[in-house]
Amino acid sequence: MIETKLLLVDDEEAFVSAMEKRLTHRNMRVSVALSGEEALSTLDQDPDIDVVLLDIKMPGMDGIAALREMKRNHPLVEVIMLTGHATVESAIDGMKLGAFDYLMKPCDIETLVKKVEEAKNKKRDQEKRIMDATGKELRRRRGA
Repeated sequence: MIETKLLLVDDEEAFVSAMEKRLTHRNMRVSVALSGEEALSTLDQDPDIDVVLLDIKMPGMDGIAALREMKRNHPLVEVIMLTGHATVESAIDGMKLGAFDYLMKPCDIETLVKKVEEAKNKKRDQEKRIMDATGKELRRRRGA
């Protein structure tokens, strides 16, 4: 099984520390960021990250603003929004901007792991379709 590269973004250090340990024990390579700005920098440095777990309520750049930038600069990364302060509006905003899913904190770890795997598989499928289309285009150009 291919290891999942995960970026966990939340301003609550205790939550980040606990989740990093729990997800690492489930064979995920976890990077952490304590702000939206730090998350964007981490994605720029490691564009192979599969899935971002992104808190919505953070000081400075909130999760919705961070999601918007992530999707603009890294359109294939899948983002799962996390919040302890769920509102219908923020869920709708996140989904409109391309979030894969939306979970309440605290969430069941097995549910979270399942969602992360689904998001990773969606990203891998999109990458494969792009590679297939690119290969077909190259073959077509060579044959022309």
